[in-house]
Amino acid sequence: MSLLYVFLGLVLLVVGGEFLVRAAVGLSFKLKLSKMVIGLTVVSFATSAPELLVSIQAAMEGFSDISIGNVIGSNIANIGLVLGITAIIAPLTIDKDFYKFNWPVMMILSVTLYFILASGNVITAIEGVVLLLMLAVYLFILIRRARKQPISADTVEEIDEGLSTVSNVKIIIWLLIGGTALYFGSEWLVRGAVDIANYFEVSERVIAITMIAVGTSVPELAASVIAALKKEKALSLGNLIGSNIFNIASVLGVTALIQPIALKSPEVLTSDIWWMMGFAAVLIPLAFLPRKFEIGRIKGLTIVVAYCVFVSLAFIG
Repeated sequence: MSLLYVFLGLVLLVVGGEFLVRAAVGLSFKLKLSKMVIGLTVVSFATSAPELLVSIQAAMEGFSDISIGNVIGSNIANIGLVLGITAIIAPLTIDKDFYKFNWPVMMILSVTLYFILASGNVITAIEGVVLLLMLAVYLFILIRRARKQPISADTVEEIDEGLSTVSNVKIIIWLLIGGTALYFGSEWLVRGAVDIANYFEVSERVIAITMIAVGTSVPELAASVIAALKKEKALSLGNLIGSNIFNIASVLGVTALIQPIALKSPEVLTSDIWWMMGFAAVLIPLAFLPRKFEIGRIKGLTIVVAYCVFVSLAFIG
């Protein structure tokens, strides 16, 4: 029954996230926002909704390790699974924005999260505001940089122009479907994950950084793999790093505002967050050695193997 809850929860999160993205984009067109702003901000916020609902639900029910583990595990899975598997299928090219802007911001937020957790073993409401302010500064600079240079096709190519003409009634229906699916999906996923953790006598933290994290990364992984198999541009590395930035700043920031997130498992500070920063940091040498500005199949395989080691050690530990 617990596995069924987890499965149904993940399905509802995927469905709810899709409807929410469509509603958010449609509403953005109604508000006369440009495709650039929609692509850089609205879509990013909407696609973080499943992680956000899971983290809020877990924190409200007292399972704060799931709130933190969900974010840290998703960030690791984004690089170890999504980037790694996609690179194995089709080599990824890297643009200058990656190491000049997106990567440094991701590392700054990752280090900030470490010190927030280490300072008091809790993410308070004030620290949640700090994370959200950092996100606001990032978005301001991101949009200003985008306006000063040609808009990348990656920023807007996934935005459906047809949503600009969708009716208000449809938007409301999509919002209701998306919100309802995300609510029940997050509730069932957290309930099933906790039951599984108790049954196998492992911590909620381990389930969160592995099963839940992979589950919330599956839609992005599937889309990237399909695109790679079709020989299309499979994945924008900048968008992937942006997802990690949103996970830390918006998911944990908003969750902490609603309910302070207590750190219960010391392994989060002694192991998990170091793995997260390690996967992020290794992207720089991978980007430049031996061939510059490309992450090819061998590098991708290396990242996936490292991710398998991380998951294995999480369960063994």
